[in-house]
Amino acid sequence: MKTSGIDAGRIESMLAQLKAAAQRPQAEALTALNVAGTKSTGNTSKVDFSNALKASLDQVNQVQKNAEQLGKNFAMGDDSVSLSDVMIANQKANISFQATIQVRNKLVSAYHDIMNMQV
Repeated sequence: MKTSGIDAGRIESMLAQLKAAAQRPQAEALTALNVAGTKSTGNTSKVDFSNALKASLDQVNQVQKNAEQLGKNFAMGDDSVSLSDVMIANQKANISFQATIQVRNKLVSAYHDIMNMQV
């Protein structure tokens, strides 16, 4: 009788992946900014805010689409997708969305502060 539980080796593997992913976002964010939002002007490069923001939103959208697709595949009975993969993808999508909301709130707050400044 075979049970479909998660063994200790799989848990250790998932923990290692989560630790690696926790250290990776800063490097990926800098790379995404350099790829999507830079304009080369001679020896210096300037980050275009709108391009950097769009790249970040596109990345969040892609993570959410990936999580949704994994969930659909799991619900349809695809044996190549495990429940743990679906749950991890959903948590990544949730965390990235919450971070996006926090950035939006800070931007709105900064906008209000600037608009209320005395000139």
